[in-house]
Amino acid sequence: MSIDNKNKEINENVQTSAETSAEEVNAVTEAEQTSEETKTETEDKQTSEETKTETEDKQTSEEAKPDTKTVKKKKAQKKKGGLKKFFKSRKAKHGTIAVAIVAVVIALTILLNVICNLLVERFPALSFDLTSNQVFALQDDTSDYVSHLDKDVTIYVLADEDSFVANGKYFVQAEKFLNSMEDLSEHIKIKYVDVSKNPTFTSNYNNIDWSISTHVFLVECGEEYRVLDIKDCFEYDEESYYYYGTMDITSSTVEQAIVTAMLNVTTDNKIVVDIISGNSEQDSTSIKELLENNAYQTNEVNLTTSDLDEDAKVAFLFAPSVDLDAPAIEKLEKWLNNSGDYGKSLIYVANYDVESTPNLDIFLEKWGIKMSDGIIFETDPNYLVSNTYLVSLTNYNEIFTEDLKNNSIPVISSYARGVEVTDTELATPVLTTSNSAGILPYSEKSNTEWDYRSAITGDPLNVAAMGTQANTDSVESNVVVFGSFEMFSNSIMSYNSYNNSAFLVNAVNTLADRDNIGITIESKSMDTANLGIDLAGQNALMILFVIIVPIAVLVAGLVIWIRRRNK
Repeated sequence: MSIDNKNKEINENVQTSAETSAEEVNAVTEAEQTSEETKTETEDKQTSEETKTETEDKQTSEEAKPDTKTVKKKKAQKKKGGLKKFFKSRKAKHGTIAVAIVAVVIALTILLNVICNLLVERFPALSFDLTSNQVFALQDDTSDYVSHLDKDVTIYVLADEDSFVANGKYFVQAEKFLNSMEDLSEHIKIKYVDVSKNPTFTSNYNNIDWSISTHVFLVECGEEYRVLDIKDCFEYDEESYYYYGTMDITSSTVEQAIVTAMLNVTTDNKIVVDIISGNSEQDSTSIKELLENNAYQTNEVNLTTSDLDEDAKVAFLFAPSVDLDAPAIEKLEKWLNNSGDYGKSLIYVANYDVESTPNLDIFLEKWGIKMSDGIIFETDPNYLVSNTYLVSLTNYNEIFTEDLKNNSIPVISSYARGVEVTDTELATPVLTTSNSAGILPYSEKSNTEWDYRSAITGDPLNVAAMGTQANTDSVESNVVVFGSFEMFSNSIMSYNSYNNSAFLVNAVNTLADRDNIGITIESKSMDTANLGIDLAGQNALMILFVIIVPIAVLVAGLVIWIRRRNK
């Protein structure tokens, strides 16, 4: 091959190589330009997307931005949820915070107890008495009387308060009575006065013997006052006190004593009741005390030497052991006639031991009444009170029951003579027996062969009756006859399960034409101050706390354990 040809070939190769290199360079340049363009486009795209994203986020943020109330509500919900979550946390259950929570709960419980005690002291009506016989609660008669009191009354406790309640549980009970009375009426004020340290106080009451150390209360209304001794307020073992000098109080009569004293100091123009003496009468102390406790003024009048008081509206002839003589009967008739003005009432209580009283019989016959010649016996077991047939319950006959506070409680009759109504235009029954009662004649008392069934007529017998006479102006005088004096003995009238004392007070109030302000309150013993729950209640409580509550706790525990186990 020639040199020229060789050079020509080389040149061609060079040229080809150069062209190839130029093409490669161009290709590279174009690739780089393309890459840069692509990168720029990508960056622009990313920038655009970022800008778009920022715009969208801003819009979303602006759209999602809540108002102030919504923010506060969410914060409160968050706080609430956080508190609930906290109490469920292990830290709250097992850490020192749990101890703090327990301490706070105990402190709040103590605080609540203190507040409740302060409220009860300030407002005694908020307290509840769960004892069976309500030993710390006022009786209904007391509450009714106190709440309707319209005069200012001050009850002085003759000791400082701490010393008074330190005397024992019955004095604590008395303090609660006083606080309840004060809470019921704005007219009652309770004040504690230590008379040993306050001689100025005692000098205001010259009629009281302050050398006696047994005074407990002084009840005052205006210029009227009445002092109460410890024997008026409490029942105690007198034999133990006499021999050993220790006062073992068995029950409280504080409520009765204070209300009686208030009744006396607030009553104006007390009605006079004459109690007739001079005929070997039975002891009428229980009658006298009952009347005086109900704000009556009692006078004792001997018909042998005196006449009945002209201003007396009611007179008592209580179980004379001998017949009245003619002058005494004449004085009774004159007093009942009242110079034609009438308006007087005699209550005659018979003595079953006296079989013959001819003068009294003639007197009673004029009022349509006759005493039976024997003693009433009862055979209906529903009326019998004890194992003897001579003590029984009676039925009311609508006389003296209009203002009787509880006529569902019966009056008891004991060893009563029958009271026959001989003239229905003059007399009417007051208390009667069942249809199964009879009269045991005095003549048959010792006859063992006497058949009691022959004395049962099938009609009720009268234990009490009332005869009435009136003048032309329809003003009445009355003679009320009770066949039994034992039905008004202190032992029977002290029982509130019988209506004897309340019925007698209501009868006197009616005869004296006075509103029934009489109150009868039973004494209260704290020896039986247990919860008032009967057998059925005890069984119910046993089932509740021995069976139901333990089972409920067990079931609740199992449910909680299973739920936690399955989480």
